[in-house]
Amino acid sequence: QVRLAESGGGFMQPGGSLRLSCAASGFTFSAYVMNWYRQAPGKERELVATIGGRINYVDSVKGRFTISRDDAKNTVYLQMNSLKPEDTAVYYCNARLDFFQRTFDYWGQGTQVTVSS
Repeated sequence: QVRLAESGGGFMQPGGSLRLSCAASGFTFSAYVMNWYRQAPGKERELVATIGGRINYVDSVKGRFTISRDDAKNTVYLQMNSLKPEDTAVYYCNARLDFFQRTFDYWGQGTQVTVSS
């Protein structure tokens, strides 16, 4: 059974740091592109960071967030530094594999990040 379990969210003051983790099971983790998305209240879900053959970030987090993965532990991380109130959102872990003409797409349940003074 596929499972993505996020952890590490919480409340932080502006300028602080949080580290999100996403533990995966039930699929071949190393073969998948791993993504972190976020969704703020009243807004669409946004792709924040991707790690696969390349690493990419949305412009608003470049220089502040770092995505990494440990394939031995089947875990992907998002280190979030210099947090801003606009980073407040539910953060979701996503695993995606495009294989021939099939797409495998898995989601975690999300973890809340709140940045406020």
